[in-house]
Amino acid sequence: MPRPGDFTADTRVLMLMAVAVVVGTAAVGTAWVLLRLITLCTNIAYYGRLSLEALPISGSPLGWGMVVVPVVGCLIIGLMARFGSEKIRGHGIPEAIEAILIGKSRISAKVAVLKPLSSAISIGTGGPFGAEGPIIMTGGAVGSLIAQTIHLSSGERKALLVAGAAAGMTAIFGTPLAAVLLAVELLLFEWKPRSFLPVVVAAAVAAAERTLLLDPAPLFAYAGQMAPSVPAFLSWMSVGLIMGLGSGLLTAMVYGSEDLFQKLPIHWMWWPMIGGLVVGIGGLIEPSALGVGYDNIRHLLSGDLVFKAALLLLVVKAIIWAVALGSGTSGGVLAPLLIFGGALGALLTPMLPQADVGFWALLGMAAMMGGTMRAPLTATLFGVELTGDQHALLPLLIACAIAYATTVLLLKRSILTEKIARRGLHITREYQADPFEQTWVKDVMVKEPDAVDASWSVGQTIDYFMSTEHRHKSYPVVTEDGVVIAMVSRGDVLAWFGQNQAPDREAILEDVLDPNLLFGSPNELVGHLADRMAESGIGRVPVVDAAGRLVGLVARKDLLAARARRTAEERDRARLLVGQRKVGRVEKAKTVRP
Repeated sequence: MPRPGDFTADTRVLMLMAVAVVVGTAAVGTAWVLLRLITLCTNIAYYGRLSLEALPISGSPLGWGMVVVPVVGCLIIGLMARFGSEKIRGHGIPEAIEAILIGKSRISAKVAVLKPLSSAISIGTGGPFGAEGPIIMTGGAVGSLIAQTIHLSSGERKALLVAGAAAGMTAIFGTPLAAVLLAVELLLFEWKPRSFLPVVVAAAVAAAERTLLLDPAPLFAYAGQMAPSVPAFLSWMSVGLIMGLGSGLLTAMVYGSEDLFQKLPIHWMWWPMIGGLVVGIGGLIEPSALGVGYDNIRHLLSGDLVFKAALLLLVVKAIIWAVALGSGTSGGVLAPLLIFGGALGALLTPMLPQADVGFWALLGMAAMMGGTMRAPLTATLFGVELTGDQHALLPLLIACAIAYATTVLLLKRSILTEKIARRGLHITREYQADPFEQTWVKDVMVKEPDAVDASWSVGQTIDYFMSTEHRHKSYPVVTEDGVVIAMVSRGDVLAWFGQNQAPDREAILEDVLDPNLLFGSPNELVGHLADRMAESGIGRVPVVDAAGRLVGLVARKDLLAARARRTAEERDRARLLVGQRKVGRVEKAKTVRP
């Protein structure tokens, strides 16, 4: 029997941490290549030159010809998805989640190559997306590919896949803490040292090596703040509420667009082209809405955008983003969410209390991300690390928490999980301790169970099972001293009838039954016993003391009692601090026990 402890980690976690160093390094290289590919595609598409110089799309000399560029780019992506891999469609994070949950954390090399390439073409030809979703998927693919070269379990591969995703996000934004929290809140689906430690190692390696290739300063340096006060707290909460409502609207726009594309009588390969046409038209109206839009984030934080410019950017980018994403093209959601939240925060600034320039835009960015992605802690730390503004930590936390609460209460699914749910996979985002790991066998076993005497003959046993009285499916066989030596079941009796050389009716049970037996201990955790029962396919297990004497019996229905207790704790309600006559109504679960 394994010794109970706080964690199940063993020395293999050290091996995973060592491999995570390689994964983190590979993810940084992949991120650097992706950023250069985006720049290269932008220069080819809008300037007709092979160059890695960072040129804005808005300065393109194409004029009306800019409408055609996203159409051509999206046509290429449609062809890549149709004849390459359909998994490159979408914004990356749902695909990573799906690979973790149903793909045993295995991502193919084809996806690892096509995803960044398709994303670079999409963003480089004007797609209103960010690079973080694709790099999360690509970094995860790199981690998965490295893991597949080693003899690992599915859970260990998951740790390295998520480590690659976190390292990729760190390499793009320089936010290792937020990347680790993103892994915890969205990707790992567990809280174990085996998965947490490799993610931390990969993110830390990416943060260190990123400084060799990119600017080590915060991506959007900002130092605004607002002193805490009652009006300030209320205004922070108000921003969170508004961003939560905005999150719901954006989610509805994306999947409403996807539903419309589903009704088109053409193959999905052509959908991105239609989305590209909408992107091109939007680019004529507001060129700054095209591409990643990091300059927009800087302008919002510095307060450079006037009301009309912020409104136009918000409306145009939201529409082309929702349509393009609904069409199934390739690109991320994180950077656009920052722009949406920042623009909305800038629009609200005249109606909110006085604060430093750009403060409300910062709060809007983080809250929009936290509400839409259902990751409030990630969004809070992301806002701090992205700007280097630690003074904004409390306002960011409050706004993100309120936005999160709003979307949780209003929407059953987030923008990430809705896509997965539409493919038939249900995800529960609530984590809690396993009741099997908190309950002892002695608390669920049937005490003083019925047993069969080992001195009985085969004939006596057959008569016992064939009597008209209700019988269980199986019984422990005990000696005179109460020591369990075997289990006898209804199946044994039926087998004795069907055998050509059935045991003599006068034979003693002790001589004919299989002595190989699965035992339980009263001081064993239910989870450990349940695992052994599942592995052996046994439904009833005798529980014995140190001397082997029978003290109880555990059946499958007794295991369910532990689950029923947790359900009752969540459902039953009672008023405890009341007088003797007034009591709160309690909805009791009806649990049948033998």
